[in-house]
Amino acid sequence: MFSDESRFSLQSDSRRTFIWRAPGTRYHQENTIERHRYGGAGWLVWGGIILGSRTDLHVQSVKMTGHIYRDVILEQHVRLFRGAMGAKFLFMDDNARPHRANIVDECLQSEDITRMD
Repeated sequence: MFSDESRFSLQSDSRRTFIWRAPGTRYHQENTIERHRYGGAGWLVWGGIILGSRTDLHVQSVKMTGHIYRDVILEQHVRLFRGAMGAKFLFMDDNARPHRANIVDECLQSEDITRMD
């Protein structure tokens, strides 16, 4: 199972413009890059895919923490797919800080879920 999440901001950034330039090219349009800083309200959307199937999308308005990742994502979604797949199940997530919390590692071990390196 491959899983990932994305955060979507409901507000724009601080309206600052960042310029990345070589000396002598100040304010040329091709050097201007708009960046969003994800300040304020937003939504986090998580989903997983596996062998022609997928999880429901999980949408939340709070910040992802190790506890939320364990209680909501692993317990309510990943564990069910692990049960359906059996011993061949392999779980893949990224190195986001909540994914690497000790409580997440403990949960994966207790549920006999193998995580891809």
